[in-house]
Amino acid sequence: MPDSIMFHQGNRRLQDAFKSRAISDRLEQKLTRTSFTDEDKAFIENSMFFFLATADAAGRPDCSFKGGMPGFVRVAAPDELVFPDYDGNGMFKSLGNLALNPNVGLLFISFERPHRLRVNGTAVASRDDRLLAHTVGAQLIVRVKARAIFPNCPRYIPKMQLVEPSIYAPRPHTDFPEPGWKSKPEFAPVMHPRAPTYKG
Repeated sequence: MPDSIMFHQGNRRLQDAFKSRAISDRLEQKLTRTSFTDEDKAFIENSMFFFLATADAAGRPDCSFKGGMPGFVRVAAPDELVFPDYDGNGMFKSLGNLALNPNVGLLFISFERPHRLRVNGTAVASRDDRLLAHTVGAQLIVRVKARAIFPNCPRYIPKMQLVEPSIYAPRPHTDFPEPGWKSKPEFAPVMHPRAPTYKG
């Protein structure tokens, strides 16, 4: 499949070694898409977290957990999703990578169903996005242009139950508590100020 949006020569070498090229091509043909389906949209917009993979200009990877209340990630166009960047530790590992290398991989996963969905594409973070003034708790807005959207087999996902959402996940008309580590003596003197955000 010369027009593959999923596979490169590294993938192909292993597929050929394990005789899995045919099923790989069929999975791409039948399941991979470039636009979000209604089911994709519902799954993404009901998710309370996802994992974000980025890499710097030298290809050194980083993987980050991103969490919030259901709806914090939204499908904004047939091939675009958007999510807020909330206050964190100030290192900007993921978003700093985006400034040098826009390629990203997102993994949405449900431990209750179980179910998972992967989104590969390119991303940009902005302090000037029109959604910033309407997104509770956001200090930046990230837009992801999807290149490949595809589900994965859920067979190895353990079944777990949600107990409660994080108390730190921004909500309308609510003050956001600071995590305890920020007030420790080794960090408090050098802690950056929290950016002003829309509270709803």
